Amino acid sequence: MLGVFAAGVGAGALNAVVGSGTLVTFPVLLATGLSPVTATVSNALGLIPGAISGAIGYRRELAGQARRVRRLGIGSALGGLTGATLLLALPAEAFETIVPTLVGLALVLVALQPLISKKVRGRRRPQQGPSRRDGGWPLFTGLTLASVYGGYFAAARGIIYLSLMGLLLDEPLQRLNAVKNVLVAVVNTVAATFFLFVADFDWTAVALISGSALGGGLGARTSRRFSPVVLRALIVTIGSVALVQLLLR
Repeated sequence: MLGVFAAGVGAGALNAVVGSGTLVTFPVLLATGLSPVTATVSNALGLIPGAISGAIGYRRELAGQARRVRRLGIGSALGGLTGATLLLALPAEAFETIVPTLVGLALVLVALQPLISKKVRGRRRPQQGPSRRDGGWPLFTGLTLASVYGGYFAAARGIIYLSLMGLLLDEPLQRLNAVKNVLVAVVNTVAATFFLFVADFDWTAVALISGSALGGGLGARTSRRFSPVVLRALIVTIGSVALVQLLLR
């Protein structure tokens, strides 16, 4: 129980800073004996408090972005609901086949984050003409599709969000990270609300993972002090353990 609670706190902090907190909580929940589907739905509900506290912690960076958040939040909600539906509509065998692939892809995204960030920083250079305020339909469509993945399995979803927004919006990364935290909260809330009516939760796991609320606030306050190298190493290590465990189940 202490291990699950600690994983929830750590995941909340990681999600507020870079994303990929699911790669911490998911393998821990599997280690307790939960099935992959039960672990996924319990994790989605338990991480909501962390996503909300992370978004609140970034409220200063959210100033002036209400219209953008509303627009992108609609697409994220629709995508999250679609992904949650797919999780329960597809047979459990399909999930157990797909998830190792998703975890592997998520780990690749985490490992490539320095390269992605470099590309994003290149887009931050001064450009001629007005800034793009909402990213247009390419960003809306991309984030909606990413949210389908997020509703199905959330690992590295935040990195995908940041990559898309970084390429299509002229904003500092901290402001983009603030929007990312709100969108993660939207997808988790929509997916978890759907799961409440149709899926089986492990309520002890949900309560312990809700320690993410503490981690989310802590991560938002200290995000500029975290070492990206250490975070990536931690995520890749724990995620690799999860991948091996999934393949051996």
